[in-house]
Amino acid sequence: MLGAARRVFAEHGPRAGTIEQIARAAGVSRQAVYDRFRDRATLVDAVVREIGEEAFAAIGAPAARWADPDLRAWTRANYAAMFTFVAEHPEAMPLLQEAERTGDPALTRLRGRLAEVYAKAVRARFAAHGVRTGGGDRALVAMYFAMTEALVGLADGGDAAEREAFIDLLTEFTVGGVLRLYEHAPGVLDRLRGQET
Repeated sequence: MLGAARRVFAEHGPRAGTIEQIARAAGVSRQAVYDRFRDRATLVDAVVREIGEEAFAAIGAPAARWADPDLRAWTRANYAAMFTFVAEHPEAMPLLQEAERTGDPALTRLRGRLAEVYAKAVRARFAAHGVRTGGGDRALVAMYFAMTEALVGLADGGDAAEREAFIDLLTEFTVGGVLRLYEHAPGVLDRLRGQET
């Protein structure tokens, strides 16, 4: 039923997709949907939470486990994980974004969970290059999400070569940009929160 709901909500939007459409797509009765989910709002919430968990498992968990200390390799792997997730689940980001627009901070929750993983890993990997991110680690993560979400949208439906080019662009922009910033304006990251973390 959740899979059917995801397809219906992706096609019609969470506010327009009906229980009738979901029941038909799942091959069950409307009553079966109501028996499992007491109303449409509960079903929408379940779909959004499932997507959030899948996204975290696909994007965040590998980032935490990645043992290779190489900064560029780690950064590229994380960008690639986001692009892969979106390519394999094209309904996910639009549904999370729609949930956010309608008052459920689903995307904000996901970003927050991923930020915890990334901030720690970013701090450690940049430190190996002599860069102290200070209070800037969360700002770097926020920039990561903004850039990735924008380029994932541009690459949607594009070919694999274009996705690879976007991943390379993001990797070099992120790593090269931070290293250059630290070389030419070393206090900027520390001043973002006025203290080191």
